[in-house]
Amino acid sequence: MSDKYVPQEIEKKWQKYWLDTNAFETKEDSNKEKYYVLEMFPYPSGNLHMGHVRNYSIGDVVARFKKMQGFNVLHPIGYDAFGMPAENAAIKNGVAPAQWTYSNIENMTRQQRELGLSYDWNREVVTCREDYYKHTQKLFEIFYNKGLVYKKEAKVNWCDTCHTVLANEQVEDGKCWRCKNSVIKKNLAQWFLKITDYADRLLEDLNHMPGWPERVKSMQKNWIGKSTGVEFAFDVEGMEEKISVYTTRVDTVFGVTYIVLAPEHPIVSALIANNPNKEELNVFIDKVKNQSDIERTAEGVEKLGMFTGSYATNPMNGERVPIWIANYVLYEYGTGAVMAMPEGDQRDWEFAKKYNLPIKLTIQNQEKNLALDDMDAAYVEDGYLVDSEEFTGQSSAEARVSIINKMEKMGIGKEKVNYRLRDWLISRQRYWGCPIPIINCPTCGSVLVPEKDLPVRLPEDVEFVSGAVSPLQTSESFLQCKCPKCGGAALRETDTMDTFVDSSWYFLRYCDAHNEKQPFDKEKVNYWMSVDQYIGGIEHAILHLLYSRFFVKVLYDEGLVNCIEPFTNLLCQGMVLKDGGKMSKSVGNVVSPEEIVAKYGADTARLFILFAAPPERDLNWSDQGVEGSYRFLKRVWAIVEKYLDMDNYQENTLCSDQIKLRRRLHKTIAKVTEDLDGKFNFNTAISSIMELVNEMYSYAESHSSIAEGFKKEIVRSLLILLAPFVPHITEELWQKLGAEESSVHDAEWVVVDSSALTVDEVELAIQVNGRVRTVMSVPIAMEKEEIEYKAKTLSAIQKFIEGKTIVKVIVVPKKIVNIVVK
Repeated sequence: MSDKYVPQEIEKKWQKYWLDTNAFETKEDSNKEKYYVLEMFPYPSGNLHMGHVRNYSIGDVVARFKKMQGFNVLHPIGYDAFGMPAENAAIKNGVAPAQWTYSNIENMTRQQRELGLSYDWNREVVTCREDYYKHTQKLFEIFYNKGLVYKKEAKVNWCDTCHTVLANEQVEDGKCWRCKNSVIKKNLAQWFLKITDYADRLLEDLNHMPGWPERVKSMQKNWIGKSTGVEFAFDVEGMEEKISVYTTRVDTVFGVTYIVLAPEHPIVSALIANNPNKEELNVFIDKVKNQSDIERTAEGVEKLGMFTGSYATNPMNGERVPIWIANYVLYEYGTGAVMAMPEGDQRDWEFAKKYNLPIKLTIQNQEKNLALDDMDAAYVEDGYLVDSEEFTGQSSAEARVSIINKMEKMGIGKEKVNYRLRDWLISRQRYWGCPIPIINCPTCGSVLVPEKDLPVRLPEDVEFVSGAVSPLQTSESFLQCKCPKCGGAALRETDTMDTFVDSSWYFLRYCDAHNEKQPFDKEKVNYWMSVDQYIGGIEHAILHLLYSRFFVKVLYDEGLVNCIEPFTNLLCQGMVLKDGGKMSKSVGNVVSPEEIVAKYGADTARLFILFAAPPERDLNWSDQGVEGSYRFLKRVWAIVEKYLDMDNYQENTLCSDQIKLRRRLHKTIAKVTEDLDGKFNFNTAISSIMELVNEMYSYAESHSSIAEGFKKEIVRSLLILLAPFVPHITEELWQKLGAEESSVHDAEWVVVDSSALTVDEVELAIQVNGRVRTVMSVPIAMEKEEIEYKAKTLSAIQKFIEGKTIVKVIVVPKKIVNIVVK
């Protein structure tokens, strides 16, 4: 072993050894308890960033730790490889999407291996390979045959830059989640998955997932948005047609002062037909229609509207109320119409104030005694009803029940459960995605491609041009086909699937990555699933995680898997920041993982990123912190070498300093084990190991020998404790130790010896008149009288009490002795 720590030499050596020996290959073993640890699917963008390094390092620590604990660990990796960036590169550079993608995968794989990650590379999954998307198409057909797939014309979110449709979840603040350009609305015939059929189960099962962060569960609950209310109708003056509204606050119905419609509502054109401002109204309607749902409903967005010129009648009190159109009402949610009660809804309050619409007080707070003239915001809480006819005096909760009962008796309304969640739009007008296995026949309609003909392959004779059509429409070889039912001329579906379809089942494919006949073998999936620990960013709390849960529930219903949830435990790691902000090329604050690895080694990069902050919090990059981590590893290298070179202590029993050091060792074992076993307090675990190393140095500075058995125990234990964090240096030092196991990563995790934690002596602070003058060690079982005598006879105390009268001696067991003199 070199006298000097040179990570660049040892890391490549061990990476090659692990790869050549398939060190982390995993197979099903009924005799072992399984543990499935998984980091979220990476997109092959070309280079790893520090967020990747953090994500993968966390997962690798968990995988290595669990393996050393004796679990049969599955720790796979792959690539979520379809998507618009590859297609955009094809348009920009004239490079085939496959070529761009596989080149990026090759580079990122090299970078991952240079981090020393313990992946089972034999299970690698790449979603753009035929051996994967063939089975994605099979799963589509399973959903189709189950009645969970349909096609309809719908107003969709359209990105003119990416030339494709976006799901609602992929629109962020009115912009495309990928290119960040504005999203418009467009009518297209699209394919949908009926995720709404599973809304109740997706919501209810969140209550039985203690291993998920409350923040993520709350985000999903809000997105599903289940509410119980009532749907009833307002008559429209001069028309037979009524306007239906849905509300969860029917107790406020007597405070309604106007109705608001979404501009897309089908009744709007009739309402404004005779309005002298019809042209101005249509301009406003077109403008609002092209805004995204999220842009229209975001908190703080200005409420905009126009009066239609028409009126409706409140069925509960006969009052005449004006009908408006506004940007803050969406046609896709509820009925596309809202009864506006400004006192009880902040959006209605802001709108009413802006356009000088009336506000009525019908919900009163018993303690605050509300008055409209004193209010500067809506009162959105429950209260008791005032000016509400026979319901006056009832609490909001009571009134909701009694008003619904009256509406149902009157035949004008009915209790209803509503959801914010909408069906998942999976159509994408692009080439680089999984083809939808549908043939469109003029006679038979939409027909599934027979399973024997799968996969529907992506053609190579396509043209990548900017525009609003799929490149697949330019391929005659792909487009023209025969109908499987009637044999007549037909056309293939040219939409491809949303990439989130690919990533909604990849964790299942890892369980049986090379199965040619089916997506996975049921027995293998049922051995490994659910994923015990999933690690990834909070940004996928709704998109990927909700879709994956939906997929697993459908496959459970089909009898293909035994689990009802894909991920038992979820850890959402924070971002890696630099100079107070997210790392970004445009800002110029990016730190390259390759540069750090080249200069300091992968172990240093891993150690810093695990030590700098708890995993769920954002991490601020620090060059000094990286240097400190590197210096620590050099100290580890040196202290192991020093201990191995120490003379062997001749006596059978350990001296007091060795007993003390062994106590520190086993305290560290207890701390690290506790911090890694489900808590993931990597930073405090590493800190405790650093303290152990410091005490090892203190011992070595004053001793030249050590008991042979203890020498082996402490060096062996130190390397095992460090191995999950820094796998290369520990592997090299383990070889020098000459342990029985060929690899430190095959060693059993160290166990605490409780007898080593037993303290025979305790240090007491000795005070005179309350001031500490010295300390002394005494046997823990020493009697109080003996402690007093020994304290008074200490030479360091004699000079403070000589010639004085001792008034009393106070002994606080295991802490202090205070001698009071005068």
